[in-house]
Amino acid sequence: MSHVSKLIATDIESYLKSHEEKSLLRFITCGSVDDGKSTLIGRMLYESHMLFDDQLSSLKADSKKMGTQGEKIDFALLVDGLAAEREQGITIDVAYRFFSTDKRKYIVADTPGHEEYTRNMATGASTADVAIILVDAEQGILTQTRRHSFIVSMVGVKHVLLAINKLDLVNYSEDVYDKIVSEYQDFAKNALNVESITSIPISALIGDNVVEKSQNTPWYKGQTIIEYLEKIEILNKKINQSFRMPVQWVNRPNSNFRGFSGLISSGEINSGDKVRILPGGQTSLIKNIVTFDGDLANAKAGQSVTIMLEDEIDVSRGDIITISEDPCGEADQFQAHILWMNDDAMIPGRQYLLKSNSQSAILTLGRLKHRIDVNTLDHLPAKTLALNEIGVCNISLDKRIAFDSYDKNQTMGGFIIIDRLSNNTVGMGLIDFALRRSENIHWQKMDVSKESRAKQKLQIPKIIWFTGLSGSGKSSIANILEKKLQSLGKHTITLDGDNIRHGINRDLGFTDADRVENIRRVGEVAKLMLDSGLICIASFISPFESERKMVRSLVAENEFIEVFVDTPLSVCEQRDVKGLYAKARTGEIPNFTGISSPFEQPSNPEIRIDTTNTSAEEAADQIIEFISK
Repeated sequence: MSHVSKLIATDIESYLKSHEEKSLLRFITCGSVDDGKSTLIGRMLYESHMLFDDQLSSLKADSKKMGTQGEKIDFALLVDGLAAEREQGITIDVAYRFFSTDKRKYIVADTPGHEEYTRNMATGASTADVAIILVDAEQGILTQTRRHSFIVSMVGVKHVLLAINKLDLVNYSEDVYDKIVSEYQDFAKNALNVESITSIPISALIGDNVVEKSQNTPWYKGQTIIEYLEKIEILNKKINQSFRMPVQWVNRPNSNFRGFSGLISSGEINSGDKVRILPGGQTSLIKNIVTFDGDLANAKAGQSVTIMLEDEIDVSRGDIITISEDPCGEADQFQAHILWMNDDAMIPGRQYLLKSNSQSAILTLGRLKHRIDVNTLDHLPAKTLALNEIGVCNISLDKRIAFDSYDKNQTMGGFIIIDRLSNNTVGMGLIDFALRRSENIHWQKMDVSKESRAKQKLQIPKIIWFTGLSGSGKSSIANILEKKLQSLGKHTITLDGDNIRHGINRDLGFTDADRVENIRRVGEVAKLMLDSGLICIASFISPFESERKMVRSLVAENEFIEVFVDTPLSVCEQRDVKGLYAKARTGEIPNFTGISSPFEQPSNPEIRIDTTNTSAEEAADQIIEFISK
């Protein structure tokens, strides 16, 4: 079974050539905590003779020092490389390991079983051909078993090996094995979109049915794990898919050369083929396929190439080169499955950054259609997604992107979600389909412009956005400001938080999700007021930096003026004639900003007003002076 060959000593070149010609299989081990994932991989590395003598000696020493198997070798230590992993006895990061047998090469991803690190598991699953789902025979099917199975199915893994581990702890009971297999098959029937499920009884620690057939399971007549991995046939679907190449960069070393470089994600292309550039739809012919080793007549999925076109057309990073006869779609609104991977909940209405291959766009999450319970598979109503939860929702982008559904093309249908403030990856998504309104609704060009409306009013339209705690003095300053502007002959409108909640936002509460939606709607209304040529004064607590940034992004840079009414919480409480803060302190009013809900102070407002030493009249004059510059 080992990759070890006599050719290594006698004919190294022949050995290396035979090694190169072996097929490569990528697989992942996953399941719940302590199911034995790391131990299984360690056992396979050991049995395939992929350990040097010094590694084996070190493993034996580490096993005595930090192992969990007494005097025996703790194979998990081979892949649990982080200090924290060894100290805690759990896998945290994804560990990739290479090994080979006489028939195949393998890259295995050992992924964490702990719920907190599900995001890492999803990363490992995204490139796997096979998923080995481990189940502790004593524990049976657990929630994390179902969650990991659902995720591997969701990201497109079509072959599942169900490894019932630790059979030695249940006396190699066939009944225990059969019960677990039956329960998993019932779950998979309704939950998983896979082509095959194969079950194998094992003991990773002892080696039962890992490489060699075990004498302890005479009732089992199937394959060992290594036999399964050597024989499973994996079709290279990417080759058979339509040609797609995301442009990574425009290669222009001199005036005589202009090419478009990238990794071919699917399909193949020939010199002379007609291609279409998306988004946009321009067409041209392939002039040359350029590589470091020379020009090619043909290129396939997995190759990095530079494509030269016959025509001088506009192609930029983020564009997708497709075959003209079967291009992908383009849209800016989709239904998508989302796995949330951040401690802070997903909030519909909030803006994030979408990255799909080399494309990027500003993404606004719509309201959740439902959350998926991984235990029951029920579609549950929900407003947000917490860490490791999976849901379905509509998303909208600030521009059209090229796409295929994830089922059709994983590269073109997958995306990650990035927080715009922290730059942390907070979620992953899979495009189901484009929404029809994305195709049916288009911007209608109007002859009367914002500029002409402003010229008629003899003013420069602005959004003056007040933010601050309840009782800080926002409304008072805004009211005086509008009166002063009107006396100067300016055309104004004031949007006040309380007044708006009596009308278009009367359906919203004060949860984080509702606060985000509140500001999203107000931002759109404020933009309409700006487009009408008005000076729009908006007075809202607007506690979150991301939503204030979102409103700012709707208009030109010089059209948004953020006014932070910086009044200390203690002063706001003293001014509280309605007794709201007192009720919030006692818990009568939940989700109250400054008490039980956070207020994120503006990092760089245009105007900061300290009402402890500035009157409302003075504040209004200060703002007028600023906008008159």
